[in-house]
Amino acid sequence: MTDNRKLEAAWTYHEATKHSHASIRANSHFLDWDNQPMPFKIYPTLEPLRLPGEVRQTGVAALSAIAEGVPAQTNAAPDLEAVAQLLYLSAGITRKRNYPGGEIYFRAAACTGALYEVELYLVCGDLANLPAGVYHFAPAEFGLRRLRAGDYRRFLLEATGGESAIAHAPLAIICTCTYWRNAWKYQDRTYRHFGWDNGTLLANLLAVGTALGLPARVVCGFVDASVNRLLDIEPRHEVAFSLVALGHVAALPPQSPAETPPLCLETVPLSRHEVDYPLMREMHAASSLDSAEEVETWRGQTPMTDFPPPAGPLVQLQPFSDSEIPRDPIEQVILRRGSSRQFARTPIGLAQLSTMLDRANRGLPADFLDPPGAQLNHLYLIVHAVEGLHPGAYVFHRSRGVLECLKQGNFRAQAGYLGLEQELPADAAADIFLLADLRLILQRFGNRGYRAVQLEAGILGGKLYLGAYAQRLGATGLTFYDDDVIRFFSPHAEGSGGRGQERQTQTLAICLTADSIRKLSCAGEGRAPDTVTVAAQQEE
Repeated sequence: MTDNRKLEAAWTYHEATKHSHASIRANSHFLDWDNQPMPFKIYPTLEPLRLPGEVRQTGVAALSAIAEGVPAQTNAAPDLEAVAQLLYLSAGITRKRNYPGGEIYFRAAACTGALYEVELYLVCGDLANLPAGVYHFAPAEFGLRRLRAGDYRRFLLEATGGESAIAHAPLAIICTCTYWRNAWKYQDRTYRHFGWDNGTLLANLLAVGTALGLPARVVCGFVDASVNRLLDIEPRHEVAFSLVALGHVAALPPQSPAETPPLCLETVPLSRHEVDYPLMREMHAASSLDSAEEVETWRGQTPMTDFPPPAGPLVQLQPFSDSEIPRDPIEQVILRRGSSRQFARTPIGLAQLSTMLDRANRGLPADFLDPPGAQLNHLYLIVHAVEGLHPGAYVFHRSRGVLECLKQGNFRAQAGYLGLEQELPADAAADIFLLADLRLILQRFGNRGYRAVQLEAGILGGKLYLGAYAQRLGATGLTFYDDDVIRFFSPHAEGSGGRGQERQTQTLAICLTADSIRKLSCAGEGRAPDTVTVAAQQEE
């Protein structure tokens, strides 16, 4: 049994995994390239069902797809081609780089270190050209391997405590995270990355779902042991992290098969040996839910952080209207997205920044956000070169559609320091930081609130990525010195309460520029790849 309400687990993990000037220098960790984990999960005894390789042209503008959703009552079920589109544009291999040691393959969504620890599983009823079953998505072959035959949607419905979106979804996608694949580089901090990397993937998935006319809802509340058992994954190595309900049908799912016996399927080892980091496994266990009743209690109204009334100068956002936004469709934007690795010090327009902030923050369909439109994370900015904005530090008041200036000045040097003393945040036109009040979130949701807030932050970051590339800007995601970020934006970013600084940094800083000097090369755009092999990996 676990205890989601023993909040010291989340506080202990968060404090132990903060970055600081001292902690970075004291860490003697090095990358063991001879023991680098394989980037794919492979079931060698199961033949993959190859998915259709052509990308369906939706014609839906990316800036519309990231901002809008499809009503939950809309009757829509994906066919096999739509399933392939969803998988390819969220977790598929979209480009490659050639190196002397081989080829490196990059995926559709940004991921810390390009290590791709998120695996996707499908649970569906009978769809057009896809029989009911439980499937694993194999990006290397761009195919599906069927783990269980039959309709197990009722099993998921029970595991999610009767979640209505799951009840009427013809397809659910389960996102799992593999500890070692990311911990090989990032050690215990990997559990934060689970939320960030799962979130950027979901930003793509939700946008593509909208473009295909599919209602979608992110589900973070479920009985962990039940979902892990359905997929037959070993929780010491891989864990279910989030679910997404896709589509809507009127009929409830039939009874699932009576048994879910262990599958005992062989998988290829990720590397010669794995290094265990107990702290992140303990964090996941402490945030697990044990029963459908506990899941139902976990859901409910989202706590809202009360910002003080704006005291500094206000700048009204000036987003492009629907008729003015760039019309590049979501599939094209995803295929050209990459993480810029060098920035020119070129300004961007206020309308461009406004459009990104507006479109990325219009609400997220998730079971932990009630009422609709609620949000756990808050956006703070360091502006260096945005036409119409004085350089300085700002906070975004989402409900008012304004930026409040906290302090004016040239903070390029400070931004570079906050971003682990890198040039990217100093050279960017603007840096966006996502902060959240952990005290309120953990009091309301327990330790599982730590999952939810990291996941939401990753989705918001993913939307900001897409919003930048839809306007042909460059963007990248960075990590940071946790407490120094809070101090920089204080006193506004300080929490209230006895613990001290409660509004903790939650996700990557998103750095924006008018263009990137160095762009990722792209191969096979518009078509899923053939079977691939990976010789090495580097950061996106």
